[in-house]
Amino acid sequence: MEEDLLMVRVAELYYDEDKTQDEIGGLLKISRWKVGRLLTQARQRGIVRIEIVHPRARRLGLERELVERFGLTDAVVVPAPEGDDGTLERVAQAAADFLTALRPVPRTLGVSWGKTLRAVAEALPDGWANGVTVVQLNGGVSLNRRSGGAAGLAVTIAQRASGQVSLLPSPAILEHVETKRAIEGDRTVAAVLEEAAEAQAFLFTAGPCDASSAHVENGYLTPDDVEELARRGAVGDVLGRYVDAEGNIVDPQLDARTVGVSLDRLRGAARAIFVTAGPAKHDIARTVVTSGLCGVLVTDETTARALLEEQ
Repeated sequence: MEEDLLMVRVAELYYDEDKTQDEIGGLLKISRWKVGRLLTQARQRGIVRIEIVHPRARRLGLERELVERFGLTDAVVVPAPEGDDGTLERVAQAAADFLTALRPVPRTLGVSWGKTLRAVAEALPDGWANGVTVVQLNGGVSLNRRSGGAAGLAVTIAQRASGQVSLLPSPAILEHVETKRAIEGDRTVAAVLEEAAEAQAFLFTAGPCDASSAHVENGYLTPDDVEELARRGAVGDVLGRYVDAEGNIVDPQLDARTVGVSLDRLRGAARAIFVTAGPAKHDIARTVVTSGLCGVLVTDETTARALLEEQ
C-alpha cells in the first residue's frame, strides 16, 4: 500500500473506527511506532483536521502567535460563531474565566466601562475571587439614565468577589478644563484616582471612533464630535482618551477635560488585560496591542487573525 493511502487508512481506523494504535498495526501489518508517525503526519499535512467545538474552547495556535508577534504576556482567543452572533458573549466568558484563574489574585483591580466590560461582569461567577477591591479607572457617571454606567458594572464585579468598590464620582468628559481640575483636586476623587493608578491589575476595553461610541450614547460627545475626531486621525478611545493608530492623543484639549488614569500608566502596568470583540473594533484593537497598552489580550478568532494578517 502506498504511503499516502496507508496514512488515510490509519487515520480512518483511528478516528472513525476508534481502533487503538496496536490494533491498527495488527490489521495493516505495520508497527505501532509507524502508526503513530503516520497519524502525526496526517495532521501536519491537513489530511486530518481536529476541531474542538465548544463556546469556551480556545485557539491555542493563534494565542501563541499573538504573544510572539506583539510581545504580550498572554493571549486568550475564542472561536467566532457563525455570523458573529454571540461573539461578545464568548469573549466576555473567556475574560471572566481568565480573571477567575488569575494568580496571584489581585488585591486591587482597576476597571474601565462599556458594553464589553458589562458582559464580562455578568459572566463572572459568584466567588470568582475573595476580597478584591474594584476601582474605576476613568470617569463614568452617565448622562443617559437608560445606561447602567460604570458604577453598576464595578459594583457587580466587586460583589461577586465579596470585595469592596471604589467609585469615581465624575463624568468621563467635562465641558471645561477648570471644572476637571477642580474635580480632580477634590480629596475624595484624588484618592480614588491614586488607588486606580496603583491597582495590581487593570481590566479594560476600548471603543471605536464612530456614532456607536459609548461617549455618544451617554451624552458626552455628539456624532459630529466623533466624526471630527476621526477626521483628525482618531481610531478609537482607551479609558475615554481618543488616540490615533500609533496610540497618540489626537485632541489635547479634549484629553485635558477627560477624567481618569493616564495611558502611560497602562503602558507601565505589569498586568493590563485588554478585552475586545468584533470587527468594528479592529482598528482600535490593533493600536492597543501595537503601542504597548496591554500585556494580555482577550479576543475572538476573527480579530486575532486580522491583527496577525495586517502586520
